[in-house]
Amino acid sequence: MTTNHVADASLWERVGRGDGPAFGLLFHRHSSAVYNHVFRRTGSWERAEDAVSLVFLEAWRQRDRVVPDPDGLILPWLLGVANNVIRRQSRTRLRHANLLARLPRPTDAPDHGPFVEQQDADQQQMKAVLAAMSHLTPTEKEVISLCVWAELTYEQAAVAMGVPVGTVRSRLSRARSKLRQSPAWTALEQGSPDDRGES
Repeated sequence: MTTNHVADASLWERVGRGDGPAFGLLFHRHSSAVYNHVFRRTGSWERAEDAVSLVFLEAWRQRDRVVPDPDGLILPWLLGVANNVIRRQSRTRLRHANLLARLPRPTDAPDHGPFVEQQDADQQQMKAVLAAMSHLTPTEKEVISLCVWAELTYEQAAVAMGVPVGTVRSRLSRARSKLRQSPAWTALEQGSPDDRGES
């Protein structure tokens, strides 16, 4: 059996015993999904990069206490941790800004090619979508990002949010109803900007 076909539950059981390589496989498998989830919630590649490290650091710290979802998947739990990280990031932006300020930055913005241009375009597009969602509650934004963009099932989203499945359904229905009344709903229906790819 190749590593790609080893179930999350089996890998996580090994991680619980301190198996670093198994943890590395889970990181490789799910880090892009976590990255994309945070980008879609924040509109910032920089915050997404920070969040991936924090999410997996927390996963390693809690490795002997976390139980995969009923289907044996660890991603719903990781996205739940990502939501907590996003909330903490919002409260600690000044500290992160101070750390980033220590890095040398060019006075002129050199042309780094199409990749950087695409990143800028993605961020602008995602910020426009997030602005159109500003009338949603935080929990409604979370359920849209989990069920629509991350394509989790209701059951998996319930694990990520720590709520009953019925609550996920009602929040998603309410969020979609609000969005249908927004002029930006068409843009949202077309999906979020291209992300960096799944692992």
